[in-house]
Amino acid sequence: MADRGDFASDAREADLARIELLAQDLQPVFDDVPEDDQQWDFAISKGQQPRLWIDATSHVVIARDRRTYRFLRDTRAGRIVVAETVDIRAMADAVTNYIAERIVERRYLMEGRRSALVDARPVKEAREAPGAPVAVTVPAGSARQRSRLSAFFTALFWFLIGASAGAAALVLLFRERFASLAGLVQ
Repeated sequence: MADRGDFASDAREADLARIELLAQDLQPVFDDVPEDDQQWDFAISKGQQPRLWIDATSHVVIARDRRTYRFLRDTRAGRIVVAETVDIRAMADAVTNYIAERIVERRYLMEGRRSALVDARPVKEAREAPGAPVAVTVPAGSARQRSRLSAFFTALFWFLIGASAGAAALVLLFRERFASLAGLVQ
């Protein structure tokens, strides 16, 4: 048990050392981030699995093979792997690109040039073609509102069909009683 505990402790220390090397490699990038941009964490957590936190939703960990860097991001659809490599330089480049894209996206949002409904394609286009104008299309009506309205009318239609079918079944089932009630009224 003692050997197993020592191995786990040594593995955690090795992972922490690799994460710290990546953090040192990224330090110039961290220093270049604007001070007024509060979305970045840039911290190392030293728990059971050491992590280099980039922001509140993304971090770098060492994979189970103890060699591979894994850059993960939590989204509404679940956790996704942004990059995975054994090369520290390639991981530093992936984190740098992520930070740059998020800074450009935030600048567009702050300037009002971009809608929150538009995906991240304009950021990538701007990176691929510097100096080229960025075309941003804002939909006339929200697709979500149209979808909700369509779903409401579809549900209403099926409800009315079900109510009509139920009423017809009740009339057929109790037609003799309705006939006797009609005879009493006359």
